[in-house]
Amino acid sequence: MASSSSHKKDINWRGVDLNLLIAFSALMETQSVTKAANKLAIGQSAMSHNLSRLRQLLNDPLFERQGHHMIPTQKALELSVTVENILNLVTNELLQPSSFEPECFSGTFKIGLTDYAELLFAPAIFDAIHDLAPNSHLSFFNVDRHNYQTVFNEQQLDVVIGSMTNMGKEISSQYLYTEDHVCLFDSKATGLQAPITLAQYSQHPHALVSPDGQLITQVDNQLKHHALERQVAVGSRNFLTIRHLLKGRDLLCVVSRLMAQLDLFHDDLTQCPAPVDIADFDIRLLWLHRNATHPRNEWLRQLVAKTVIAQVKKLKQK
Repeated sequence: MASSSSHKKDINWRGVDLNLLIAFSALMETQSVTKAANKLAIGQSAMSHNLSRLRQLLNDPLFERQGHHMIPTQKALELSVTVENILNLVTNELLQPSSFEPECFSGTFKIGLTDYAELLFAPAIFDAIHDLAPNSHLSFFNVDRHNYQTVFNEQQLDVVIGSMTNMGKEISSQYLYTEDHVCLFDSKATGLQAPITLAQYSQHPHALVSPDGQLITQVDNQLKHHALERQVAVGSRNFLTIRHLLKGRDLLCVVSRLMAQLDLFHDDLTQCPAPVDIADFDIRLLWLHRNATHPRNEWLRQLVAKTVIAQVKKLKQK
């Protein structure tokens, strides 16, 4: 290993120029300095200079003039196949934009999702990806608006879906849709019927979906303006927990409209507009800017965006 490393250090890497290999290839093809120069659209003196540099770099005459022809030496003949292979590799693998063939991909797609996005879209995303990339693997990572940038880099995620804001320059995004809210409750357990008044809203205990564990939101500030307050009886970051709690209990909960439309439950909860103003939120698809042009990332982004938008349309039609 030490010998190989030392050998690499001895090579004059600064003298290696891809243009010299192109000049060598043209000389092999035309066996003429003038014709090679015309082929590459450069001056004859420039081509002669390239030949001089090649001879110095490879320590061989490479081509000897016989009449009007430049005849390759034995070393030039031996190198010609290698040079063509290098040029083909650069042309086809390095300079040509690579393509992504999902049906041949057997690697892992890594997608970050908030609890909300995972519940709504994970099954549809799985189906869409495995329909087109059946040999692939899919890994979902739980993220929130506080940790998603860290998880993005540590886990090398491909994309993230969520209601993220204040994104840095290293993150690009695509708007998917805007979500609003409804009030959800068990009519029998609460004794309420839709629609509910602001007074009713404040008089009944509340369940709260709280990603950060806080039990106070902007809703409480709005109620104060009306000299009202509410009792938040329970909070959880998990919507499924809150949904289970609502059945058979005197609890109200404001949730995203699409969450209320899910088929996971058959509990006939009542939903109606909330009697307070609750800001809508945008759902976006995020990816690292440095990966924006990678064919696999582009393919995944297009498929995920299409799948999410279709799922939203499907849920809103219920």
